[in-house]
Amino acid sequence: MSELANCPKCGTLFLKNTIREVCDGCYKEEEKSFTTVYEFIRKRENRTATVKEVVAGTGVNEDLIYRFIRTGRLNLAHFPNIGYPCQKCGTFIREGKLCGDCAGGLRKQLSQHEREEEKRAQLKRELEKKGTTYYTGR
Repeated sequence: MSELANCPKCGTLFLKNTIREVCDGCYKEEEKSFTTVYEFIRKRENRTATVKEVVAGTGVNEDLIYRFIRTGRLNLAHFPNIGYPCQKCGTFIREGKLCGDCAGGLRKQLSQHEREEEKRAQLKRELEKKGTTYYTGR
């Protein structure tokens, strides 16, 4: 379903849909940039280029190259030195959103939280078993 929105790049009004988040003009620019990047890294001498070298060689914005990688338009299997930063710490990775260390830390925190929740639930069950005693004062 489409909705009326302003293009985040140029500010013009356009119908935003699930496929594109920018207006037609900016989309065409991005497609040109993608073609430039892809043609650059397809050359045999540039296959081992890093993202910084691709930016220097093509003039395409680094964030746009990262978006091409994240959306799967650039397949990293053929380009061994290209990666993108972890969303938490910025370490360069080749798959997923988090590096191994950040993902491990997150798993550890989640398991700790689950243990704490289980302890709270167990304490609550024990209190319910004991029942409640009411005293009246005279």
